[in-house]
Amino acid sequence: MRIALLGGTGDIGEGLALRWAYHTDHEVIVGSRDPEKARAKADEYETELSSRGRDVKVNGFTNEMAADRASVVVLAVPPYHVSDTIDAVSDSLEDGDILVTPATGIKRDDDGFHYHPPSAGSVTALVADAAPDGIPVVGAFHNLAAGRLADLDAELGIDTLLVADDPDAKETVRLLADGIDGLRPLDGGGLANAGEIEALTPLLINVATNNEGLNDLGVRFQ
Repeated sequence: MRIALLGGTGDIGEGLALRWAYHTDHEVIVGSRDPEKARAKADEYETELSSRGRDVKVNGFTNEMAADRASVVVLAVPPYHVSDTIDAVSDSLEDGDILVTPATGIKRDDDGFHYHPPSAGSVTALVADAAPDGIPVVGAFHNLAAGRLADLDAELGIDTLLVADDPDAKETVRLLADGIDGLRPLDGGGLANAGEIEALTPLLINVATNNEGLNDLGVRFQ
């Protein structure tokens, strides 16, 4: 399967790109608004993987070209860029494609980090509203520590919660998540439940910030 990571030059994009390229045989495509930046990052990922004995090709393109080449498109961009990114790539999406969003709205003040959802209720709902008709949306990978994800020496042993209204799209993303060693996908229900899941992210950041040794905190449900 071809997976396009739009904004794949950023932290969460890097972690997912490296993990999928290292642990699976899926083809990883890095997208960016700047094609040179995308190609440079793709080369960096290839070099890292090669140093670990994985001789795989990672391609870099503009977001539009990356989306055109993939069937699963991950919006690895900040929440305030998701709508513009979807608008930019909408003509590149076709029936059978899936949009995946890991973004969550966060604001910071003197007390710490707080959940800051858009007027749609959650970033996942915002993506669903902006997605072209017929393109299913899956919320996933919200609560992952980007540094831990990108460190291929780190054992994950954590969960990710999936929300979607399309069961086939959710199952596809579940299989993709399950292919990453140490990452367990769990069903969080429909898109209406996204806000509860997204709100965990600032909580985890606050706990990690205030407790020594927990900077790469994740969630495991038992």
